[in-house]
Amino acid sequence: MPSNKKLLQAAAGSAGGDPLYAEDVFSTYLYDGTGAAQTITNGIDLAGEGGMIWLKARDRSGSDGRNVLMDTERVSGSGDYFLYSDGTEAQSGGADLTTYNSDGFRITAGYSGWNSSGYNYASWTFRKAEKFFDVVEFEAPTSASDNFRVSHNLGSVPACIIVKSVDVTGDWYVYHSSLETPRNDSLKLNTTAASAASGDFWGEANPTTTDFGVQVRNFGTRPVTTSAGTYIAYLFASDAGGYGDDEDENIIKCGSYTGNGSATGPEIDLGFEPQFLLFKQADAIRNWTIFDVMRNFGGGDISSGLNPNDNGAEVSTANPSATPTATGFRITTANASINASGGTYIYMAIRRPMKTPESGTEVFAMDTEGSTGDGNAPSYRSPFPVDMSLQKPQLNSSGGNPEIASRLTGAGYLRTNLTADEQTRAYYQFDYMNGYYSSTGSYSDYFSYMFKRATGFMDVVAYTGDGTTPRNITHNLGAVPEFIVTKRRNAVGAWPVYNPDLGITSTSAIRLNTNDGSGYSQLTRYPSTPTSTVFTVGNDSDLNASAGTYVSYLFATVAGVSKVGSYTGTAADLNVDCGFTAGARFILIKRYGSAGDWYVWDTFRGITAGNDPYFLLNDAAAEVTNTDYIDPLNSGFIATTNGYSTINVNGGTYIFLAIA
Repeated sequence: MPSNKKLLQAAAGSAGGDPLYAEDVFSTYLYDGTGAAQTITNGIDLAGEGGMIWLKARDRSGSDGRNVLMDTERVSGSGDYFLYSDGTEAQSGGADLTTYNSDGFRITAGYSGWNSSGYNYASWTFRKAEKFFDVVEFEAPTSASDNFRVSHNLGSVPACIIVKSVDVTGDWYVYHSSLETPRNDSLKLNTTAASAASGDFWGEANPTTTDFGVQVRNFGTRPVTTSAGTYIAYLFASDAGGYGDDEDENIIKCGSYTGNGSATGPEIDLGFEPQFLLFKQADAIRNWTIFDVMRNFGGGDISSGLNPNDNGAEVSTANPSATPTATGFRITTANASINASGGTYIYMAIRRPMKTPESGTEVFAMDTEGSTGDGNAPSYRSPFPVDMSLQKPQLNSSGGNPEIASRLTGAGYLRTNLTADEQTRAYYQFDYMNGYYSSTGSYSDYFSYMFKRATGFMDVVAYTGDGTTPRNITHNLGAVPEFIVTKRRNAVGAWPVYNPDLGITSTSAIRLNTNDGSGYSQLTRYPSTPTSTVFTVGNDSDLNASAGTYVSYLFATVAGVSKVGSYTGTAADLNVDCGFTAGARFILIKRYGSAGDWYVWDTFRGITAGNDPYFLLNDAAAEVTNTDYIDPLNSGFIATTNGYSTINVNGGTYIFLAIA
């Protein structure tokens, strides 16, 4: 959130202090095992608030591929305890997890289950926070009781509860509010079994905002035994609000859907776009499965699942099983594991990150290609997970088509200077925390811009056309888009652009792939002004042909971070104020109303008073050096008099996108 809003809330005496966001309490973090102690920095305060860590090897099976769960409630002087969700064993202990930190955790050297050299791992971290997640350790009574209650601090009624004995063998019992008779029904996280019903399994009363029940009679069939023992419970909220700028947003939802057995499966409305999905068919023998956006949940052409109930390696399918939408997720397969006709599936979904960035470095980075070509490390490095890349394959005299790819659309890429459909390149990979992988070999003249989706700054939307007009497309930019560019993926098509300065007339449309200044109807492309939740497309085939698949990239102004704007040329040095304090790192400029190329500058290659290399998004030509069209300016940039015929024609009108 912008600092000024935080200050206003503090002045108003917000009882809870600064608002919390999804990324404050949950993280998916991928890492490589090193065999040496390493620190995982994911922004989650486990030291101060407590929580749970779930670890799983992605590329190992058997004893080294087990699901490992640790939490801040089970720590002793000799080390930390862990449990396996794919088994019934009691907890194991030792100094395996050395530290719960204020911004993540530290793991020790060499443990094969979660830090073996040369292997890849996924971690999911849940912070204790009201209306999201809680961890409770409790002692069972020594005598039978049908109404034993366990206190909690979830601050809302739990929608999902997972209970496991820690000192003896026992199953992982799961309460879920969407089961047929939730208080009587239970699932087992460690098995594929369907739900089973038993009277008052979860006590004689439903869970409340302060406690939940467990039945303690009948050894072996209840979440706890008739003997005294220690248990751990993980509690998850649903639709409880409490998050975001106004502290009224939901970040977690537990629910259910009914399968239809079709590749055009049900669409589930969460009220938010998810980054994490845990699901299971409740009425049949099926695996539990975890999807997350770091591992190809919605990755366009592949789905990668991990199963909490077994020790197998990551399972990837050639086609996506489920795809996030701006308001939930849709099922995109007839596979019975997720979409058996008439099957009942329960799920837990967690919202994607939702903070507004406070600096350009949080959401935008640049790098030259430096990979060894083995696919085990990103080709381009960034300080954040990359959601969209714009790559110039060659800056040198050979030139190359500028390429756009995204986490949401997977391995395919589009060329901004061409109308061609999406090209498949298997080595476009985004499942890294610190960049993305793009090509084979090392090419110092390959260059990339990297963007992170963030509220107010940038969003990526994939949709399927239906041929209607007007058609509203939901987005999660969280602000009114000021720059939209769309491309058809499954057929030839231009790159129509929306910007409020262009106007909505029969001749005001421009396209990213050409130097046209106008001449195309905006009425059939973007026929109305977008809002903070939707943008509108017409029935033009470039935006909304029936069965056409599309991707849109949306940008807006965030104070001090980005600026979408316009200016009028003077043929003299012109200061363009973007509201920045240390100048622009990225500048995209296009003349409209008259012909003009799409010019790109950046500080990585140089914005100086003298030499400013640029390349064009509408051309495959090599970068141009030894020009001085742009000069640095703390508040933005200077369009110099030297650009009088390109980006600073006297009386010429220009749109631009700049990033601080």
